[in-house]
Amino acid sequence: VSVGNICRSPIAEAVFRKLVTDEKVENKWRIDSAATSTYEIGNPPDYRGQTCMKKHGITMSHIARQITKEDFQTFDYILCMDESNLRDLKRKSNQVKDCKATIELLGTYDPQKQLIIEDPYYGNEKDFETVYEQCVRCCKAFLEKPH
Repeated sequence: VSVGNICRSPIAEAVFRKLVTDEKVENKWRIDSAATSTYEIGNPPDYRGQTCMKKHGITMSHIARQITKEDFQTFDYILCMDESNLRDLKRKSNQVKDCKATIELLGTYDPQKQLIIEDPYYGNEKDFETVYEQCVRCCKAFLEKPH
């Protein structure tokens, strides 16, 4: 989960989807991404993120959406990009009866201890590459964890 669901979260979603597909465990996972805000609902991922992912041979076919109450009730994990997302998600989850999701920073899983995945929106291609690299490290570590 990220603010607009057009940069960081669709990259993380696509990276994780590729990892589980490569490991042939995709049938054990329901993977999606979402926004805490309504800013970008209905929009495709940022073109710079799409370019970055194509360069790494990963397809992105996501349309931005806002997180729902049902997400808190159906997903086991809701992983987000920064402290602001974490606060928003915890506040929203407190309003949901039967919230079963564990809400954490995706960066918690980074072996390089980069806790925050910075928003590349106002940056350049290099910033999207950094997000991609962080997502790969975090998603691999998350996938290796016993669930």
